[in-house]
Amino acid sequence: MKKRYSIASACLAMTIAAALAASLIGCGPKEKAPQLKRYDAQFLDLFDTVTSIVGYAKDEDTFRAYAQELYDQLTIYHQLYDIYHEYEGMANLKTINDQAGIAPVQVDEKIISMLKEAVAMNEKTGGYMNVAMGSVLSIWHQYRTEGIQDPEHAALPPMEELEAAAAYTDISRMIIDEEASTVFLPDKEMSLDVGSIAKGYATEMACRSLEENGLAYGLVSVGGNVRAIGTRDDGSLWKVGIQNPDLSSETKYLHTVELKDMSLVTSGSYQRYYTVDGKTYHHIIHPQLLMPWDEYVSVSILCQDSGLADCLSTAVFNMGFEEGKKLIESMDKVEAMWMFEDGREEYSSGFRDYMGDQ
Repeated sequence: MKKRYSIASACLAMTIAAALAASLIGCGPKEKAPQLKRYDAQFLDLFDTVTSIVGYAKDEDTFRAYAQELYDQLTIYHQLYDIYHEYEGMANLKTINDQAGIAPVQVDEKIISMLKEAVAMNEKTGGYMNVAMGSVLSIWHQYRTEGIQDPEHAALPPMEELEAAAAYTDISRMIIDEEASTVFLPDKEMSLDVGSIAKGYATEMACRSLEENGLAYGLVSVGGNVRAIGTRDDGSLWKVGIQNPDLSSETKYLHTVELKDMSLVTSGSYQRYYTVDGKTYHHIIHPQLLMPWDEYVSVSILCQDSGLADCLSTAVFNMGFEEGKKLIESMDKVEAMWMFEDGREEYSSGFRDYMGDQ
């Protein structure tokens, strides 16, 4: 049975959960062409987050079809990229991890293409974005989960345990056979964790599909991975807010940016964390330190491709500022904003061109 959604009429504003790293603001459209109306939809059960779509269509049935397609596409990617659950009749990333050191796994092309992109980005970022960090990240996941469930006994993973796991994070050892459509991890201790690319890559692929099928004016947010399809139907740019990391503040957004056929992705220390002895430890693990580091509160990336933005938000979060800025400036049509622990903000050379609150 197809999942059904509540599709609002054109006059209703879209509501996005406060946990999103970036949210649509200033949604009220100007005068629109009479043949198109504004609709929105949400669903909650993919990538452990809120997914929202706003778009313009000639009628509710047309928009509902787009929303259903988005849901169906993201469901496939969610299941394929899942490292925790199995799905009947499907080989996914959990299958690859379970078969590490045993045998290659034949997988869908959507896994092959995503992993190839991840390998390329690992090289591009000098190892700061590494989907082969699963052995380390699984240890942090266990300690964080236990610390959240039992705060009085929250603890940090022992460094010797992390260092032992880090011996199995060489992404160059992963064997991708495109002809056979297989992936093989040659050591049983190796594992993949694609949290630094999965949502963004899936968002990008799903939005491209929507565009190919006729959606000309839309905005999709998958847990804060925001992708604009064209503009609003009157030609005005989509306005998107960058989440204020201080969630207790009355000011919800640091800035607004104006987007057309662009993506905004933010990685932040405020999104997932736990507390040990009064100090918080967020979920973004530095690949060399094997620990979270406290240089930034958030890093936001603007570029056309949501998958690229997702990769870069993680990688640049773990880089020193000068190194990260050099990487961003070397890439065409890619911009970044850094917010430091002391509240200072820095921008790449073209970021302010997109800001709508200056």
